[in-house]
Amino acid sequence: MPVQGKPLFLRQVERVAAARLAGRIIVATTTDGQDDVIEELCRQEGLDSFRGHATDLLDRHYQAALRFPADAVIKIPSDCPLVDPAVIDRVIGFYLTHLSDFDFVSNLHPATYPDGNDVEIMPFATLERAWLEARRPMEREHTTPYIWENPHLFRIGNVVMEGGVDYSMSHRFTVDYLEDYTFIRTVFDELYPGDPMFGVDDILALLERRPDIYAINASYAGVNWYRHHLDELKTVSGEHTKQV
Repeated sequence: MPVQGKPLFLRQVERVAAARLAGRIIVATTTDGQDDVIEELCRQEGLDSFRGHATDLLDRHYQAALRFPADAVIKIPSDCPLVDPAVIDRVIGFYLTHLSDFDFVSNLHPATYPDGNDVEIMPFATLERAWLEARRPMEREHTTPYIWENPHLFRIGNVVMEGGVDYSMSHRFTVDYLEDYTFIRTVFDELYPGDPMFGVDDILALLERRPDIYAINASYAGVNWYRHHLDELKTVSGEHTKQV
């Protein structure tokens, strides 16, 4: 779907690349034929890509990390086209400052940023251990639950939003529904011409001025994948998600 003249995921790649600490960016898509277009777009744009399992994302991320070796692996899901480059830098910076303290760092446990600013980082060894040991379909599909659900095995670090606020259940910057796409396209149309790398604070200020934009997908605020696995998750409860 287009946003400001380019496919949504390419706009997200631009935002990830704007992070000072982003490192090498890999678009990790599937081997399904319908994703041939993603590989072709990456080729046209000069982007590295990898194709792996459609539903075992833990395997896909692990195999991509083998193909493009790195000391640390950062996971940013492709449904986060409004991800703030400054937030990416903040999470990676925290990880780098505490290299000897944590096996996994994110801004999701607990989440406080508006949904759609997901950043997770871990040493390759942590990803590899999860790949070897995770067995449940939910752990394979969502890549990292085996890690953050087992704090007795892994040292878990978390970055919270500045100012002690929590927008995780009230503001939705991610894309699953048509209303989400309409919201994201509208935010880009409003802010991109003035500053292509607008951040979370710019979006929040826009929504204060334009409650009509906030309302576009407000009914889905707080809806996330946790709702399907509450009976399996130990560190997540019903207060962390909303049913549709």
